[in-house]
Order: sequence, then structure tokens, then C-alpha cells
Amino acid sequence: MKKPILIIGVLFLSLATLAQEISHDVSVINIEIPVRVFKGSKFVNNLTIHDFEIYEEGELQKIEAVYLIKKTNIEREETQMKKDEARKIFAPQTSRRFILMFEIYEYFPKVGKAIEYFFNEVFMPGDTLKVVTPIKAYNFNVKAFEMFPKTEIVKNLIGQVRKDMKLCSAEYRGLLRELENLRLDEGLDPQLIKLMHSEVMTRLRNLRYIGEKRLLDFASFLKKMNGQKHVFLFNQKLVVPLLGRKFSDYDIDSLKDFEAYTYFDAEKVNQAFSDSSISIHFIFLTKTSGLGVVSTDRISVTSRGLSNSGGRILDPVLQDISGSFFSTFKDIAQATGGTVNSSANAASSFKKAVNASENYYLIYYNPKSYKADGKFKKITVKVKGKRFRVTHRAGYLAD
Repeated sequence: MKKPILIIGVLFLSLATLAQEISHDVSVINIEIPVRVFKGSKFVNNLTIHDFEIYEEGELQKIEAVYLIKKTNIEREETQMKKDEARKIFAPQTSRRFILMFEIYEYFPKVGKAIEYFFNEVFMPGDTLKVVTPIKAYNFNVKAFEMFPKTEIVKNLIGQVRKDMKLCSAEYRGLLRELENLRLDEGLDPQLIKLMHSEVMTRLRNLRYIGEKRLLDFASFLKKMNGQKHVFLFNQKLVVPLLGRKFSDYDIDSLKDFEAYTYFDAEKVNQAFSDSSISIHFIFLTKTSGLGVVSTDRISVTSRGLSNSGGRILDPVLQDISGSFFSTFKDIAQATGGTVNSSANAASSFKKAVNASENYYLIYYNPKSYKADGKFKKITVKVKGKRFRVTHRAGYLAD
């Protein structure tokens, strides 16, 4: 199955330029699976090696070792051999690499609160951080704490993120206003309005476009990192004005064209991110500013368009075009064992995602009859006799 994908390409292009700085040889002889187990929203921290079952392609596997990790500390370990010997073989790496990615076209104060929370409650000595805005990627230097007060560092970083978002949003806002002006202009010939509308929509989707290759390059970049890797991707709901009642059929066709602008192999991309052994946490912000777009209480945004209780397209028309992006990164997050949070509050969603990511089990097993055939091996982790929510990466590529 193939799905559409839209995103500002600079996010992944910026990261791709950093890939050469990290090198890590990946062995698939001993498979490592970070596993999180929840009862409701609470992490279950009292499980043992005998509580877990791992299946690869439906076949039960022998678990060799289980480590309970809290932040960067190994709190408990159980192995089928001596602990010192097991640590040499499995070499659990608990160092943390964080990437905060802001694919947002305007700045909200809660974004700053999320950054403050990260430095006050999450970031620890030994962690690394990259912050990616729609303009640039920044490597955070931990030595900065030795030179400047933390409050000053956080303030400067928030200011840079705000500045980058402001620069990026100028063209975005201009295109949305062009669409709104076309919708309101009654004097132009309808065919000319359609032509101009199509041209603006093309520029808008080009601004957000990224293809399969860049997604795969990003997954490859992350795979080369060692330690535990956490990507927190902030994305914002986007609503655009359509032409309205007189052009309802054209608007529907235009949206279909927008959604179908580019396709990628969803299974291939999800497998690549799962193979990278990362956790992608998708934070979708439902808050929008309107950006000059006319709104009305009579209209509600739906995945198919805007309508009243009778289903008739109304005027004015506002359309949420975030659906393809949300669906795509929801699937990728789930394939990596990450989380999906949807809220108007960036700080609250970020806190939930971080809290869910900090505690986990590292489970190791040796696959039966391993063969480097390049195929994707699907993994299922279960807790015996319990109805817990278990999250983990979907599998790995045997290459």
C-alpha cells in the first residue's frame, strides 16, 4: 500500500548533512528490542525475563537477557548466563540521543514551555541533542553549561526556534492569503480563478513536499547512531481556504490532487524506521491561528471537507489538509514503538511523550536459523497472561 507524504524537506535535508559524523556497526546476530509495557498510562516496572515472550515471524524465540532501564540507569538485569559475560556480549547502551524536530509554521508559547521542560526535567549529562527547525539543524554543545547559566541557554534556544519559525512562515502565510483572496474575489473569470488557485496550491504543496528517498535517508542516518534514540516530531494542523460553493466540485478534485501529489511505499518506509531501532514520538498540534482565513460557526472541519448537518458543502469553505501527514507519521511512530499525542498544548503532549519514553526494557534474543536474506523479520512481544499495552519496534531487516 502506498500513502501520500507532505513535509518541509529542509528538516530531513539538514539532518542528512550530519550523518557522516556518526558511525556504528550494527549486528543482527543478537537482536535488541526496547519494549515498553503499560497498564493504562502507567509503566509496568516489575516484569521479569519469564514474563515475556518474543516471536519472530510467528516463531517463539529464546530470550537471552532482559534489562530494566530507567532514564540511563540499568535498574535490574536478568540473563541466561553470568551477568558480566552477558554485558560483554549484549553491550546494552543506555546513552540517549535526542532530536527535537519542529515542523510548525508558527510559534506558540507552549513550544517554549516544552523546551524549558526538556532542559529542566529530561536532559542529563551524557545526553546529546539536536534541534531541527524548518530553517536549520543545531547541535547542542553540553559544554555550554560550563560557560553560561542554564536559564540563559534555554532562553537563547527558544529565541532561535521562534526566529526560525517566523522566517519560515512568511511564504506559507502569503500563499494562504492568496488562496483566501481568490476565494473572496467575485470579479475574476471562474476559469482564471481555477487556474490561479491551482498554481497557488502547487506552490503550497511544493513547500511541504518530501519523497521516499529522503525518508529512507533519514532512517539510515538514525540507524548509524548508537545508544537509545528518541525523535520528538512536532507538527501543526493546517487549514486552507477553498473557493466555496460555486467551485465545490473543483475544490474536491483539487484536494484529491493535493493529497495524491506524491506517494511512497508505506511498508518500505515503516520497515526502514523500525530497523533503525529508534523511537519516533509524533506530537500533533491541533491549534491554528487562522492566518487570515475566514471562519464560521456553521462549518466543521472533516477529512472529506466542510459541511452542514445535511452534508451540503457550505460557503465559506475551510479545509484541513493535515490528514495525510498525520496518518503517515502515526504509522511510523507506531512502527518504531513510539507514541502519538494530539493536543492544542505542545508542552503537555511533549511531557506525556517524554514520560512514556524514559522507562523501558531492553530484551535480547538470538534468532533461530538466522539468515541474512535482506528480508524484514516481524517481531511480536507479549506479556504472558496479561492484558497490558506493549509497544516496541515492528521488526528488523536481516541484512
